[in-house]
This record gives sequence, C-alpha cells and structure tokens, in this order.
Amino acid sequence: MNLSSLALARADAGRPVRTALIGAGKFGSMFLAQVPHIAGLQVTHIADLNPDRARAACRAVGWSQERIAATVFVDDGLAVAQSGAEVVIEATGVPEAGLNHARAALDAGQHVVMVNVEADVLAGPVLAAQARAAGLVYSMAYGDQPALVAEMVDWARAAGFSVAAAGKGTKYLPAYHHVTPDGVWPHYGLTPEEAAAAGMNPQMFNSFLDGTKSAIEMSAIANACGLDVPASGLQFPPCGVDDLAQVLRPRSVGGQLDGEGLVEVVSSLERDGRPVFRDLRWGVYVILKAQNDYAAACFKQYGLPTDETGQYAAMYKPFHLIGMELSISVLSAALRGEPTGATRAWRGDAVAVAKKDLKAGEMLDGEGGYTVWGKACPASHSARKALLPIGLAHKVRLRRDIPIGQILSMDDVELDESLTGVRLRREMLVAASGAV
Repeated sequence: MNLSSLALARADAGRPVRTALIGAGKFGSMFLAQVPHIAGLQVTHIADLNPDRARAACRAVGWSQERIAATVFVDDGLAVAQSGAEVVIEATGVPEAGLNHARAALDAGQHVVMVNVEADVLAGPVLAAQARAAGLVYSMAYGDQPALVAEMVDWARAAGFSVAAAGKGTKYLPAYHHVTPDGVWPHYGLTPEEAAAAGMNPQMFNSFLDGTKSAIEMSAIANACGLDVPASGLQFPPCGVDDLAQVLRPRSVGGQLDGEGLVEVVSSLERDGRPVFRDLRWGVYVILKAQNDYAAACFKQYGLPTDETGQYAAMYKPFHLIGMELSISVLSAALRGEPTGATRAWRGDAVAVAKKDLKAGEMLDGEGGYTVWGKACPASHSARKALLPIGLAHKVRLRRDIPIGQILSMDDVELDESLTGVRLRREMLVAASGAV
C-alpha cells in the first residue's frame, strides 16, 4: 500500500525514480507500456542488443516520440548498469549476462530488480549478500510468479499462519520433459508459421513446457521463502483451485506431498490429457495450516476452500501480469528500500537432466533446448554432488556419454572457469561445504 502516493510525492518534488532497463523483450515491453501512466517513475536508459528494436518496442507500447527522444538507447548492458539510475532492471534472461549486469549495478550503488530468474537461481545468494552488505536492494520481479508467491508466503506468516505449501500452476504432462523446440508449437495450439509471425522463440517457449522454467521458479521461491524442494523433484499433481488444500498437504493426512513447507507446481491437465476443472494454469497459491481448532473454524466461517479436516486452507491468485506489474518492485526498492522477494538462503536448485542419450563431445544447448531439461532438487543434494545447474548447461561440451534421464554433474562438462556464473557457483559450493 501507499506506493502510488510515495511515487506521486517524488513526481511533485521533481525527482522521479530514475530507472534503467536492460533487455526490451516481452517482459521489458510490458513494463514499458505502463511507465507513461505512473507518476514519479522515469526510464532514463534502455539497453538492448538491438537499440532500434528497443525503440520500436517503445513505439509499439504507446510511448510518445518525445519520451523516446528523452531516453538513452544503447547496446551495452554494462554501460546502463552504471548509468547512475536508482534502480536497474535486468531482463535479458541470459544467466551470464544477468550476473555481470547485476554485479556492475550493485558495485555502482544501484538497486537491482532481477527479472532474470535463471541468473538468480544460478548465483542469487552471492548477489543478495553483496546487496545486503552495501545497503542496497536486490529484488525479485513483481508480476512474475516467484515474487507473487513470496508476497503470499510473507502475508501468511505475518498473519500468524504456518505455510504448508506454496507454488504455481502450469500446463504439464510427463512427456513434456522430452519435447524439443521442433515439437513445441502444437502444445500451444500454434503452427510454426503462426509462431514465427508473432516473433515467438521456440526454445524459450519450450522451456516453459518441458519443466525447466517451473524448476527454476520453484527453486527461486524456496530460496526466498525458506521452503524446501521435494527430494525427488517436482511432482506436478493435477489439481484445480477447489482441491488445492486437499491435494497439497502431506501424505500422512491424505494429501500428495512428502511433508509440509514444500514448493510444488500443479498441472492444468490430468495425466490422460483431459483439462483439470477450474485449473490454476496462470496463477499462484499458498496453503495455510491452522494453528488450532479456532483458526480452522474461522477458515470455514469465512469461506476459504479447505481440505476435509478443515485444518488446511488455500489462498490463490488466478493470474499474473508479469511486466505490467514490475513497477511495484522498482518503486518498492527506491521508495521503501525493500525487495519484493529476495534470495535469503540456498535451498533449491535447478539442475540439468539428459533429454536423450548424449555422447561425449556433444554440445549442450541449455534451457528449453534439444539436449537437457531442468529439474528442481534440494540445494544440499546439488551441492554435495556438484550437479550441473541448468544455467551453466549452455554451450558446454560433454566429457563423457550420458544416458537419457541422468542428472549431469559439473565434472561431466568442460566449463570455462573464467565465466562469472562458474566462479560464483564454485564460491557457493565452497560455502556449502563449509556449512556442513
């Protein structure tokens, strides 16, 4: 509450929140569409590999020529990360670039809103620690599902409830783990020609389908909220909103989860492909556990959907508007000094699993590609085995044959030890070994 009033006060004082955006893709464009309508918020710099494309994106979302002319467009994200803006938004989606941009921004004394969840799950604990030490904000991006879940978890705990589970919905079937970019479009009801005409990237959209994005986002939520990733990975149980509290409770009381305090994703499809009734495909949820019988009675009295015992209740939000809600993070960082969710501890990881039998010398192609998909696992297991994070599984060569379904380790590939992502992950492994 009150963010709009605080922003308006900055506008009235002639000191709008100066913001720089790195990456003017879909997420960035949705944010840019809202900027002209938010008093007290100004985008001063936009970095994109193609500045002309970024200018075109601004025109497409309704920016005036005057606003475009007053904005600096460059192709160098590092330059924008040190532009003097109060808040830098990293929205490239590329882990290595994201880490470099975020570190440069923090070094320059600027808050960071990390749209780039891939980079955050790869090395977010290091970036968050750097920000805290400097008195800066390192934040998840509001509008994206991890930040929305973090908000719901924080609300639940601040209200005195125990969080039994939290997560999101998606479209999922087990066979999706093996889908490649060549076969992705029928699952979205599109032809390749329709997707190409809309400028849709098949590898990116395949990462949404094959389970990788879900693994990344649930790991981010675990890291921000002190929740756990299921030991055997996400199960994607089919579940509609009316059954959330019944399904997402421990098996010991009739549910489908291994315990309490877990992240999980629910599927909008039954395992036979039929649609789930009242699905949560675009939304997020939190499962509350009543601390006593009085609280459980209140759940029922005020209409919360509960399980059969009345002890577990569901709260959910059926949608998320990604970049159109991003200004909440920007204003919260600049005006309150608070993140809209941030990594607090390394509890979850997204690791690479072979989509097919892989041969020594073969090059991995990363998130949403032909060779690997991302699986969520506890960070303790990932650290102990030095598993290969999905964020490092791009353009790296295999040292040995890997059978389909096997999780890869960092020793299975030839890593460039000079890369920021590799160095920060090595740093995290050393810290994890010292904590055991």
